[in-house]
Amino acid sequence: MAICISLSAIISGNAIAAQEYRFSPVNQYDINLTAAYWNPIISYVSEKSGVKLILKIGRTSADTTSYVLAKEVDFAFTNHLFAPEREKLGWQTFGRRNIPPISGEIVVPQNSPITDISQLSEKDIAFPGPEALIAYKVPMAHLIEQKINVNVFFGGNQNGALAQLFSGQVQAVGGNSQLIESYSTRENKKFRILWKSEPYYDLALMASNKVTPADLKAVAAAFFGMKDDPIGKVILKQASAKIGLSENSFFIPSDGSEYANYKKFYQNLPPSLR
Repeated sequence: MAICISLSAIISGNAIAAQEYRFSPVNQYDINLTAAYWNPIISYVSEKSGVKLILKIGRTSADTTSYVLAKEVDFAFTNHLFAPEREKLGWQTFGRRNIPPISGEIVVPQNSPITDISQLSEKDIAFPGPEALIAYKVPMAHLIEQKINVNVFFGGNQNGALAQLFSGQVQAVGGNSQLIESYSTRENKKFRILWKSEPYYDLALMASNKVTPADLKAVAAAFFGMKDDPIGKVILKQASAKIGLSENSFFIPSDGSEYANYKKFYQNLPPSLR
């Protein structure tokens, strides 16, 4: 079931746009934490741009991505649209966060007896979900390449997968390095990294071809201007602290060229992961 939350109640009377757009960020965390991060950001962007944005997130990251693929939303924060067949849907990259590149990882608790990836053969391993590119497809492709057979479970998001790990339901987790590091900071949990992929840039801010050029320009300017506006800067700092990001995390423009290695990855993707 989708959760739609209006985030632009405080918009000046002369800045209300006739068009209303839905924004779907991939569920990197549980629903409450995802909303806690995005609510204040989207409220700010709506007020500054005069373009009303409504948050739409599903129960899992796969659910949220299904809304994007079904064209039920207009803006997204995702890395699930770089497959060749999905590039034909007409989504445009216009921004990203300025955080360092992320990697796919396979991790175990620091005190785990497992010290090498080869020891995962026939073990249970959790991933956020089948749509998670960095956190599932990248590490799983490596396991397949190494001919290491594992039993796959999905947690719905990164937090859910890590909860399975620390409850003893699985022996390892595949994940996104930034999310694992943030979880470690928030929950005071220590990990042993068994494998780490090449670096990839963080998720992209994207707009569908249903968004008018004027509205896209206004929304993009609001995202990018947050770091230079005293109110926007505070909102970014507080939102970032909730998920364990650096207080200096903000949004910057992107033309999509930084995501070339995503597209390269898809060229050699095992058939079982397509």
